[in-house]
Amino acid sequence: MKYAFLFPGQGAQEVGMGKTLLEEFAAARRVFEVADGALGFPLSDMILNGPESELQKTEFTQPAIMTVGIALHSVLVEELGVTPAPICAAGHSLGEYTAHVAAGTLALEDAVRLVHLRGKLMQEAVPLGVGAMAAIMGLSAEETEAACREISDEGRVCEAANYNAPNQTVISGHREAVDEAVKRAKERGAKKAIPLKVSAPFHCSLMKPMARMLQSAFKEVSWHRPSCPIVANVNAEPVEELHAVRDALYRQTFNPVRWVASIHTMERLGVETFIEFGPGNVLSGLVKRTLENATTLNVRDSGECRALAELLKGGR
Repeated sequence: MKYAFLFPGQGAQEVGMGKTLLEEFAAARRVFEVADGALGFPLSDMILNGPESELQKTEFTQPAIMTVGIALHSVLVEELGVTPAPICAAGHSLGEYTAHVAAGTLALEDAVRLVHLRGKLMQEAVPLGVGAMAAIMGLSAEETEAACREISDEGRVCEAANYNAPNQTVISGHREAVDEAVKRAKERGAKKAIPLKVSAPFHCSLMKPMARMLQSAFKEVSWHRPSCPIVANVNAEPVEELHAVRDALYRQTFNPVRWVASIHTMERLGVETFIEFGPGNVLSGLVKRTLENATTLNVRDSGECRALAELLKGGR
């Protein structure tokens, strides 16, 4: 079976995610313990018990989703006897970091500290209430970009942030500019324009100052060549060389997530099945909207982890 591993980004989180893994697998418990130790606070308790208001904070959400994704991957490898051989891996925004942990580029303890810092810097980059994001549905990426250009000027930022599906593009920037772009998008024929419940305008030029601070933190961790190519958000190209890995992670902070193009890249590389690790099924849905006949699998709990292990063992 020719497959790719996918890892979700912010928005997939839910209180209680990973509970069955912790109950059944020592490997999952070790992952949660490593995350708690690296961060210096009980992230695992927040993941399992909430409160939801804390888990929703960007600085906690990002390491929480990473921890659950890596717990699932670790159970597959360490306890269920699978030696994964994906053609490539990819992650949406934060998920790109998780993909690198799964591929051995970063140690989990370094990565959770990085994404905790990333979340904190993102939140602090723009004062609360100044930025906004919105999902534009039923309009081409080109039409959405045009709506953004119409109202952007030197004092107002509104840019495409996530190319999620052929007719779904998320925009990001100053709140007033995003609100105006939503109106322009509707005038151009958008079926829906949904404001997102986020605390900052991610993946736009307003994030550039924090990206430079994050880049400085990259120097404090060890990097290793990934075990498989990672398709980067910023250009939808597979990266393996470490200078390209670090540059892609730096630039994705203030550039759009090119998810549609990433899916097409994975298809071009020969991927037939897309396997999503982590809570929810957002990425699987986006794959289906991009490649109508694609096969997708979700790995969210212990049962789905076991089912995937049997499938991959049978496909050897």
